[in-house]
Amino acid sequence: MLIVALIGVLMRYKIGFELLVFDQKHLQTAHSNFAFSGWISQTLMALMVYALHGKIHEERERLYNRILQGNLFFAYGMLISYALQGYGLYSIAFSICAIFISFVFAKCYFKDCRTIDLNGGELWFQAALFFNILSSLGGFALSAMMITKNLSQHLYLMATYWYLHFQYNGWFFFACMGLFFVFIKSKHATFNQKKSMFWLFCASCIPAYGLSILWTDLPVAIYVIVVLAAIAQLWGWGEIVLELRRSSFFELSKVDKLSKTLFTLGFLSLTIKLCLQLGSTVPAISKMAFGFRPIVIAYLHLVLLAFTTVFLIAYIYSKELITINKGTIIGIGIFVSGIYLNEIVLATQGIFSLSYTMVPYVNSILLGISVFIFIGLFILFMAQNKPSIVK
Repeated sequence: MLIVALIGVLMRYKIGFELLVFDQKHLQTAHSNFAFSGWISQTLMALMVYALHGKIHEERERLYNRILQGNLFFAYGMLISYALQGYGLYSIAFSICAIFISFVFAKCYFKDCRTIDLNGGELWFQAALFFNILSSLGGFALSAMMITKNLSQHLYLMATYWYLHFQYNGWFFFACMGLFFVFIKSKHATFNQKKSMFWLFCASCIPAYGLSILWTDLPVAIYVIVVLAAIAQLWGWGEIVLELRRSSFFELSKVDKLSKTLFTLGFLSLTIKLCLQLGSTVPAISKMAFGFRPIVIAYLHLVLLAFTTVFLIAYIYSKELITINKGTIIGIGIFVSGIYLNEIVLATQGIFSLSYTMVPYVNSILLGISVFIFIGLFILFMAQNKPSIVK
């Protein structure tokens, strides 16, 4: 994550100042690909393997370790090759290899899910793996377009949004929910996980792709299905939130204050995201949202940082998978504060852009926030070399 933040600083710097060493578009592609493969996917896979700890043989754990090492290798390969050449032979090769290694992980984990009880998380994990595989169709389509130089603007955007949708709303979301339900059980909370919670999200995930391509003027019948999918997801999330309140999960003494705060912030971001995607089904709002880049960027950061990343930090901290000390707490505090400051400024920029109004010094402010985020992560990183304290 520290590397992702550093590239973010470089990108923000290049917007306001000259930096001839790197091409901005190449940096952007390297940033997004490494964030997906080297941070989110790597962390999700590692945490899913951790959930199997003590339930599989050492030989199986070694296999998972090799898969994780391979994924990280290809992620760094993408980082370097995309930064240097953008879409090219090496970057596309590393991307395809990363996709295939995700297939290997999915095959192994599917097999283990069939025989191992994961405290209600197994259905969510299986769906996450399925949607990760499904997202690869977009990746393959993009690679084919780049190789053949056959770039249709509509097809390029549809393939890009296919990949993003099934990563964000499929792989990332379902894996996070699986981890959360495993976490709930580990704290012995009396949470009643109804199957409707899962199926409302699972059944609506594929038609919800239509939310990403509303600009294509979908047929009325398909548009209605897309609206129902957005309603179903908000309904499913409502069921989860109500059950969390009923079970008094956030009042458990076994869950520390910082973890509760981080989970709450992450889930609040998810609630806003689900409300926004339902609002985007209104044609006038949809045209405004897709027509202004700052709004799209604010939305993507809301999902990737404000929900997914904050959730993962909360989970890792609550499970004490990192060294817990004052530096760790300060670093997390600065990092998470920076995420939400970034989101507020991006959202403000997006709202002002609707009236074609420029926010004064917005690029400098965003550069400052990106540095702030990097500092938080650097403090967190350095704190891992210091003694831990009892939470």
